[in-house]
Amino acid sequence: MDRMPTGCNGDFYSFAEEKDAGISPTQRDEVILWLAKLRCQFHLYPETLSLAVCLLDRFLAAVKARPKYLNCIAISCFFLATKTIEEDEKIPVLKILARDSFCGCSPAEIRRMEKIILDKLNWDLHTATPLDFLHIFHAVALSTRPQLLTSLPKVNPSQHVALLTKHLLHCLACYQLLQFKGSMLALAIVSLEVEKLIPDWLALIIELLHKAQMDSSQLIHCRELVSKHLSTLQPPLLPNSVYVYSPLKHNLVTCPAGAFRFHAPVVPVPDWQDNSSSKPAAPAKGSTSLCRRRRLPPGRCKPATAKRKVEEMEVDDFYDGIKRLYNEESPLDGGEGKAAPGCSVDVSWQGGSISPCPPLQPVSVM
Repeated sequence: MDRMPTGCNGDFYSFAEEKDAGISPTQRDEVILWLAKLRCQFHLYPETLSLAVCLLDRFLAAVKARPKYLNCIAISCFFLATKTIEEDEKIPVLKILARDSFCGCSPAEIRRMEKIILDKLNWDLHTATPLDFLHIFHAVALSTRPQLLTSLPKVNPSQHVALLTKHLLHCLACYQLLQFKGSMLALAIVSLEVEKLIPDWLALIIELLHKAQMDSSQLIHCRELVSKHLSTLQPPLLPNSVYVYSPLKHNLVTCPAGAFRFHAPVVPVPDWQDNSSSKPAAPAKGSTSLCRRRRLPPGRCKPATAKRKVEEMEVDDFYDGIKRLYNEESPLDGGEGKAAPGCSVDVSWQGGSISPCPPLQPVSVM
């Protein structure tokens, strides 16, 4: 029997409610996204993830589990699905799976959870998944309408069903779609895709509805939720995408030797999120900048060695060549814009524009 925590009765009731709280829909969606990353990490089939999600939902519907056991339940369902779908040589070793997944469970705990899941599901793991219905509906649609992919000349049937599979796996992490059967979810995804391809898509969907013996009103509601959820899916980049290089702003600093040096501004490190697990990574301790460099006090410059003099001469030659290439005139060549010698003086451009090309860095002499 649990001991009563110190405090008033209201604190005890809130403690009891929190202790008896089940797994929330948001926690369920987060753990499915985590399983999706594991599938990509171990290079497993999409059918494995679809079966793992089905086993997880069936177990959570039969047992009221606590959130602290959710990771163990999810990784156990994932391992059961892997042993059911994958080939023997692709099944990961349980010790490696527990270590690389960062699930926080030992192999012995996963084995015990596997036995509990099998007992609650009556050892029935061969169940139809939404991905199975997606393959069936897609094959029927192609056999009924051979012209389905006419508007996509560079896409074959296997590539097209792979695209629909991606949409389906994205919809599995939406708790609002749990109210529909897997066949209804698959037909909703197929109908949204067929609507874009052929004009008589409605007649094809009605035929599939009659064959599957499903309600049309539920399909309409499911289509709306699926369309809303798929709008959050990031579209892939095109194969001929153009990437524009945007360099950071650099300051030109003059030294008594007459050479120019490039000083890049210090950029703060953004808070990155680790995608290897469902929990965000802790922020790194120590430095908060991308680069560490020693700043010299104003009026002092580091003594130039023979190696540094060669590097500065090469930089001057490259920079003069760029000025001649773009027909730029610098006020530093002589005139009013000439700055006094000193290491902490920033040189400003007057009457000219900076070249969009990134500055050249000195070449190290080995």
